[in-house]
Amino acid sequence: MDMLAQLLDRVRLGGTLLFHFELGHPWHLELPARPYALFHYISRGSATLALEQRQDMQLTEGDLVVITRGEPHVFYSDRRAKPLRIIDIDRASSRFGVIRHGSRAKPHATMICGNFTISRPLFGNVLELLPPVLLLKPTTDGGWLEAILRRMVSESALERPGQRVALSRLTEVLFVEVLRSWISSLSPGQGGWLGAISDPHIGPALKLIHESPERPWTLSDLGRRVGLGRSAFSARFTKLVGQSVQRYVIERRMAEAAFLLETSDEPIARIASRVGYETAAAFSKLFHRHNGESPGRYRAARRADGTHAQLDGSEMQVSD
Repeated sequence: MDMLAQLLDRVRLGGTLLFHFELGHPWHLELPARPYALFHYISRGSATLALEQRQDMQLTEGDLVVITRGEPHVFYSDRRAKPLRIIDIDRASSRFGVIRHGSRAKPHATMICGNFTISRPLFGNVLELLPPVLLLKPTTDGGWLEAILRRMVSESALERPGQRVALSRLTEVLFVEVLRSWISSLSPGQGGWLGAISDPHIGPALKLIHESPERPWTLSDLGRRVGLGRSAFSARFTKLVGQSVQRYVIERRMAEAAFLLETSDEPIARIASRVGYETAAAFSKLFHRHNGESPGRYRAARRADGTHAQLDGSEMQVSD
């Protein structure tokens, strides 16, 4: 099982490119808080990124930065310049386009800005594993990440039929490449279960849990299967994943149950059995404790909404 593929297959990835900026020094952009992740790619020149209560970050050509929690932030070449504010508008009245800001001289910097949206946050909590601000530098070998970003820049530069669809699809692929690049950069103990996938002992244990969350896994059983003693396995798992095996198994079961409640018509008793509980009562009690509502209410609410907490994908406009 490819656990990252399973996760991405079960969430609804979305997103698109919002703006293509051409910026002449001095310039200053302000972006508001949003309920989704925002990404910015410096395709030419440089910029300074500032967020509240965080140290300013210097960005250079080829840098990609992701504001994973949607915090308000600003970009600038000169903080004293009059800011260009990006304010919210309804999607139906917005149009993607090139935004020119700053002096009328030849642009000193160009930048594209877009968003990542994920529905079913229960399964999309991968964003919670990422740091609030994720900076990815260009690599010397020029991998897929850079290729996708360059393609997005060229696609956004000229309006053509099907442009929005093309940019939306490219954004989804970009998100996968961002995750891959981030995972490959992690040190042991970083990134929760995503970071632990590559560990020779904990990775196989995670795979076993994901493949069969309903099994009554014990520390001894898992440790034996991956070649570690009970105590050593428990300590290593907690250190790398950030939580105990027992807690992780419960969360995995609850995630599987929520997915089945949303996507199938199976009786609750059957779902309880499929995720490892002998009675529907025992399962319902734990599900309520974990999610704040009963399985039946959870299913009804998600069916009524059409999706589980669809994140706001509205776009933004420019204001002086």
